[in-house]
Amino acid sequence: MRIATFNINGIKARHEALTAWLDEATPDVVLLQEIKSVDEGFPRELFEERGYNVETHGQKSFNGVAILSKLPLEDVTRGLPGDDEDEQARWIEATVMGEKTAVRLCGLYLPNGNPAPGPKYDYKLSWMKRLKARAEALMELEEPALMAGDYNIIPQAEDAAKPDSWREDALFRLDSRDAYRRVLNLGFTEAFRTRTPAPGHYSFWDYQAGAWQRNNGIRIDHILMTPQCADLMTDSGIEKELRGRDKPSDHVPVWVDLDA
Repeated sequence: MRIATFNINGIKARHEALTAWLDEATPDVVLLQEIKSVDEGFPRELFEERGYNVETHGQKSFNGVAILSKLPLEDVTRGLPGDDEDEQARWIEATVMGEKTAVRLCGLYLPNGNPAPGPKYDYKLSWMKRLKARAEALMELEEPALMAGDYNIIPQAEDAAKPDSWREDALFRLDSRDAYRRVLNLGFTEAFRTRTPAPGHYSFWDYQAGAWQRNNGIRIDHILMTPQCADLMTDSGIEKELRGRDKPSDHVPVWVDLDA
C-alpha cells in the first residue's frame, strides 16, 4: 500500500499536474492539502473515474484537505478535536482497509504561523497542542495509524538548504520545533528520515528568487507513524522531480510503502 501526502496548492490550478502524476505513480492513497476549494467545488469526478474514493474537508479559497483512495474508506471524520470554534479546514481522518490490515489515516495542514510572534503564531502553537492530544489518543489505540501532511515545520537544520535564513521564521523557531518533537517523542516514527538520514532532501521550494533552480529548499512535509504502522513500512521517498514540471505546486509528494 503506497500512501502519499501532497500539498497541491490549489486544486483548480493544479488538477492537470495532479492527475498526470496519479496516472504515472498510481499511489493507493493520497492525502491532499491546500485544495483551496469548498467540498461541492472539488472536481471529484476526475479522481473517481481513476478509481479513487474521494473525501474532502474544504474551505473557500483557503486551506482544505482531502483523501483520495483506491481502497475502501471507513469512519471518515473532519476537523482536529479540541476547539469547536476553529473553522479552518486543516484535518481529515479515515480508516483505509488494506488487504492485510486496516490503517487509520490522518491528513493535516498545519498552520504556517507567520508573522511570528503574533496571533497567527499563537494559533499555530495552540493547534499543535491539539495535535499532540490527538496523537496521544492514536498511540493509546495501539493500532496502525499515521499522521501525514504539510506540517509547516523544518525539524532540523539539515532540513533546510539555508537554515540561518529561517531562524526567526515560524517554521523553524525553537517553540515550533519543540512542539513537533513533543509529538514525535510520543513514540512516532518519521518515515522519510528512517530511510534517508542524509541532509539535502527537501519537499518545498518557493516560487520566488529561483529557489528551485538553486535547490534552496526545505523539508516540511512529513509522515509520522505509530509503532504498529512503522512495523509495516517497507520504503519511503520524495518525488522531487515533480517540482521541475510545468505549473507545479511549490511542494512535491512524500510517500510511504506499507505491507498492509
